[in-house]
Amino acid sequence: MSRRFSFAVVVAALAVSGFAQKPARTVLAVGAHAGDMELTCGALLAREHARGDRVVLVHLTLGERGNPKVTAQAYAAQKKREAVAAAAILGAEVIFGPYKDGELPNDQAARQYVAAIIRRVQPTLIITHWKNSMHPDHAATNAIVRDAILLAAIVPPAWRGVHAVWYAENWEDPEGFTPYIYVDVSGAMRQWREAVMKYEFVRGGISPFAYLDYYGALATVRGAEAHKGQAEAFDIEPYGKRRVFDDVP
Repeated sequence: MSRRFSFAVVVAALAVSGFAQKPARTVLAVGAHAGDMELTCGALLAREHARGDRVVLVHLTLGERGNPKVTAQAYAAQKKREAVAAAAILGAEVIFGPYKDGELPNDQAARQYVAAIIRRVQPTLIITHWKNSMHPDHAATNAIVRDAILLAAIVPPAWRGVHAVWYAENWEDPEGFTPYIYVDVSGAMRQWREAVMKYEFVRGGISPFAYLDYYGALATVRGAEAHKGQAEAFDIEPYGKRRVFDDVP
């Protein structure tokens, strides 16, 4: 059985299991670097926490090599403080991975590490990076998470309650990404802004990329497309883009 087919079969089976059991919702967002998930789906995380759901952030690396003005060690400590502060505003628990920025290993050990988190956290929805990216850590995260879902479901103590996997919209992951799911986050944008501003790289002065302006404007664009104020958009696996009608609507 191919890896792609295995993943498709497992997620389809988990969808049936998850809806049948109706577990309390838990959202697990897995990012390559601290800040990735907060920027791309932080408003959704804040919204879900406000609705009573459990929210967990995983940063596989801190992204500690992203500031040329300080050492990686110093920036790692800074970003860890920033990540904790941002998570508190979003109402999220936070887990820090053991990996180095730019060196995220796309290997079995990383899959087992994430699978162990999935078993412990027991998410119903997982959000992570899209599969195509200009950043190798992002692409590796996607592959690791996809296979970790399979491992978590078949290796005891198994967790079979994942009923959806969404891929967040990131400016570094544009190839082949198509917005498919739109979530109204209008009421959480102020909280999102407060959270991401905890990161110095978002406030400006480290990177020339205008993160706050980009993702704020993107939420407005996706909101216009969805006839909402602001929205965050996600893609899913192609096999999930299926609607069945008994008659022409």
